[in-house]
Amino acid sequence: MSTGRHGPLRTARHGPLRTAPTTPLITVLLAALAVLLAGAGRAAAAPGPAEPVSTVVEFTGAGGTVLHGLVLAPPTAAAGTRGPGLVMIPGAGPGPLGDLRPAAEAYARRGITTLVFDKRTDGYSMTHRDYGQLADDALAAVRLLRSRPEVEPDRVGLWGLSEGAWVVSLAATRSDDVAYLVTVGAAGLTPGRQQSWAYDGYLRHDGISGSLRTALPDTSIRVLGAAGIFPEADYDPVPVWERVHQPVLAEWGTLDREAAPEESATIIRQALDRAGNTHYTMRTVPDVRHNLHVTHDDGYDRPDRLPPDYADAEAAWVRGLATALPTASADPPPHQTTHSHALAPVRWYESAWSEAVATLLCLTGFAGYALTGAVRRIRRRPRTTALPRAARWAAVTGTAGLVGGLGYLLFLMVTAAMYPGPVLLGRPVVWLAVQLLALTAVGSAAIAAGTALRRRTALATAPVLDRARLGALLLAAAVFVPWALSWGLLLP
Repeated sequence: MSTGRHGPLRTARHGPLRTAPTTPLITVLLAALAVLLAGAGRAAAAPGPAEPVSTVVEFTGAGGTVLHGLVLAPPTAAAGTRGPGLVMIPGAGPGPLGDLRPAAEAYARRGITTLVFDKRTDGYSMTHRDYGQLADDALAAVRLLRSRPEVEPDRVGLWGLSEGAWVVSLAATRSDDVAYLVTVGAAGLTPGRQQSWAYDGYLRHDGISGSLRTALPDTSIRVLGAAGIFPEADYDPVPVWERVHQPVLAEWGTLDREAAPEESATIIRQALDRAGNTHYTMRTVPDVRHNLHVTHDDGYDRPDRLPPDYADAEAAWVRGLATALPTASADPPPHQTTHSHALAPVRWYESAWSEAVATLLCLTGFAGYALTGAVRRIRRRPRTTALPRAARWAAVTGTAGLVGGLGYLLFLMVTAAMYPGPVLLGRPVVWLAVQLLALTAVGSAAIAAGTALRRRTALATAPVLDRARLGALLLAAAVFVPWALSWGLLLP
């Protein structure tokens, strides 16, 4: 927490005043008052509680990767006292240690030596990750913290946010060096199912309905998962939680819009019960979002600000482990207005090869027709009058609809569906524009096909290149129709 800064006191300037003569008693009282005010001023200017002691560290993670971190120790650690330790693991994404430093400092101020480190970039990206590898990184961090002089080795635990909860629960099953777990926004669902629920919630919050509500939360995730572009999409955390025996503090914000908290809390609690683990605390934190930060939009925004009491309850729980293990307890989980659903297996035409072939055929036919026509005009070659004019419209709008549709869906996935843009009639304006392009492409291709049929005699004498261009365009249109239907471009 940061303290406010105050500028120097400013005294008002007054002109000469006419006052009655002061008595010695009044003089003494005024002098005493001046002394008190000066003391109050010095007290107000006194520094707040000592800041955590920070130490830069590095250690070797999975596969020999060197990881860089920061240990934040309580101010009392300088006096030679030992206390609990905590390694913090971030959620999905790049994960620089600066993202978690404010939270780590909050724990350190409350007596817990905390380690944060930069997530690996070797072997972790948007399209590739391995939770087992990340779990081994977390265990390497635990070993480092256990060796610190300000830490009691047997009191070092792991803290995981969102994706980090999958990582720390897996790490806990691999080593007894992990004394306890603290999870924030843990999902009991597979990553694919959890992400589908979150996408749909953000779209619904923005007043979006129609085909995009299927294209993004359902089709995109299933296709990307099948293509291997959505890493660990089918990772099942339940068997892992069924092997966790350490004490667990699992927390969800009442305004968590990403982890399906009502379902996840129930799933994880039941898994711990099946494991015979009776030392868990399921805590619901009011009025905070997925990462227990404050929110200004009912949990659908991402302000980077901690609530004033952040880490109070968590630090008390961790310190309490030194005297007694917690007994199983669970708050009522946060309420969900909708529930997740299992994603259907990909159909044959949604496989990676089918999608790649269909996209390539459409781009070749549409873009190829437009590009060869542009080259012909640049070279001032005569145009074949037998070619339908509607073919040009099909080529341009088909290319724009294909690229625009995939590009917009990719943008929504990268931004977690938080920025769909202006919405009109329940549809984002961008999506409506892409749908209009797709409809225009199909209609223009149909007109071009009818015109070509009527001009088949003239086309028979046209140059081979022109006939090939037109044939490729019409083939692309034929493939584009079912492709666009599967992605919702031709649906309401």
